Amino acid sequence: MSATIDGAERSGAMGARPQKWESRPPVNGGQRRQTTALVDEPSWWSTLGPRLTDSTRRLGEQTAFYGRALLNIGEAVRRYPGELLRLIAEMGMGTGALAVIGGTVGIIGFLTLTTGALVAVQGYDTLSNIGVEALTGFLSAFLNVRMIAPCTAGLALAATIGAGATAQLGAMRINEEIDALEVMGIRAITYLASTRIIAGVLVVIPLYAVAVLMSFIAAKFLTISVYGQSRGVYEHYFATFLHPNDLLWSFLSALTMATGVMVVHTYYGFTASGGPAGVGEAVGRSVRSSMIVTAIVCLMISLSVYGQHGNFNLSG
Repeated sequence: MSATIDGAERSGAMGARPQKWESRPPVNGGQRRQTTALVDEPSWWSTLGPRLTDSTRRLGEQTAFYGRALLNIGEAVRRYPGELLRLIAEMGMGTGALAVIGGTVGIIGFLTLTTGALVAVQGYDTLSNIGVEALTGFLSAFLNVRMIAPCTAGLALAATIGAGATAQLGAMRINEEIDALEVMGIRAITYLASTRIIAGVLVVIPLYAVAVLMSFIAAKFLTISVYGQSRGVYEHYFATFLHPNDLLWSFLSALTMATGVMVVHTYYGFTASGGPAGVGEAVGRSVRSSMIVTAIVCLMISLSVYGQHGNFNLSG
């Protein structure tokens, strides 16, 4: 047997197909004897073609779904205003236990309170090392608006509203409720996906406002009340570096993130399969994909708006 194993190792080193040893217990006259058999495994190159084909097919399906869902937004507003209002109320304030803490608005408020406090703590401590802790107000106006508030709103939307939409649509798919809607002549993509995309984009407007305000409040409170900086110094540098154009671009960034998050989550929920386990897998994939979309959108908008000059001039 050792000679056989050595020969298999030499053939693998010579570029043969990868092999593995598999243990098989045969029945031999009532005696249990352990034997070893050599089983071929498919190589990475032999599976490259099918994997590329499957990835291309799924990309085409996603693109077609996104296009149909976005093009049917106008029809969804005209034909299903009641469903749209119900989704807006459900996404904004939540249902059940989530409504007790204020729904998604409460969650994003807690998140941005933490991030704003971190900006104050890290910013003040770092700037005090070089004697310019008075610029903590500048960090709050600069970082919270350009990066923290829109990214936090996008991530909160993905983790709460987006994941919930995927789970709802996935449950409807495996229970054949979506098929029943299509049998009744209702356009399922318009009724289920387009309405949720509109609701998600509209809900992100108050979410973004709450995110910005909470981050400002947390940073100001810690800097003035905890670290003892003068209120006038903080407000001077904060007002100097807070540009209305930055708020506008930050708001547009949040809307773009919300659109990307909702189309991704509605697709994965609409195409879920495999029973309850398949719905769980769809939720996990949609959350990972939407977080990647959020990061890419934030990066692209930041590069396009602030890449050359940055609209930044440090002055006293």
